[in-house]
Amino acid sequence: MVKESARFQTVHIYGIPFSKMSFKETVVYLTEAVESGQPHQVITANPIMVMTALDNPSYKQMMQRAEIIVPDGTGIVWAASKAGDPVAERVTGFDLVHELFRIGETKRWRFYLLGTTPEVIQEAAERLQMQYPAAIVAGYRDGFFGADQDQEVIQEIRAASPDILLVARGADTQEPWIDKHKDALGVPVMMGVGGTFDIVSGKSKRAPAAFQKLRLEWLYRLLREPTRFKRMLALPKFAVKVLRDKENVTKTS
Repeated sequence: MVKESARFQTVHIYGIPFSKMSFKETVVYLTEAVESGQPHQVITANPIMVMTALDNPSYKQMMQRAEIIVPDGTGIVWAASKAGDPVAERVTGFDLVHELFRIGETKRWRFYLLGTTPEVIQEAAERLQMQYPAAIVAGYRDGFFGADQDQEVIQEIRAASPDILLVARGADTQEPWIDKHKDALGVPVMMGVGGTFDIVSGKSKRAPAAFQKLRLEWLYRLLREPTRFKRMLALPKFAVKVLRDKENVTKTS
């Protein structure tokens, strides 16, 4: 069953409920989630993840269990509009991370960063702490661990007692990992952040404003990382499917 929330409106893209809230409204929701103390999984989703869900029922069910899914990819915003049930705007994980840290300075929130390489996660943690000195980076560790180390990692995170857990282990891994261990982790806000730490650390660059305005961030990333070509093939497939399915795009099943 699809998880519905009485607290905000959603639009279903192939059975996956995307929040229709604006960026500011999303931040208010996440602030309340932190203050509630109850575990919330936040998925910042794009068309590639939707296509993965269509091919993998367990991945789709995992997405449907999340407390909130935000339209990170421009393709999601386009699809919702094309289907006649638009979202307020694109809400990116990168921007959410910075806004949560900004608010975290005032509220003294504790953050735990998990994922990517030891060098990148350390640099990202140090830069975020420097940029937002009143927020608390309570801990961090790289994402190179197997299932046999899950309990060790969970204990490390619980010991740090974070308000927000940010996970960067790739979309195929980070969301399922959070879903599987959500209750054991017990962190109020847990969010997969993809390549955010790479950008924060300086390892990668975010697409220039011109690319963002034209909704071509995917092209910028492809030009910089040609190895992503196979994965990116899901984008035109998604667009063709949306155009073909029309009103069926927003069916709830």
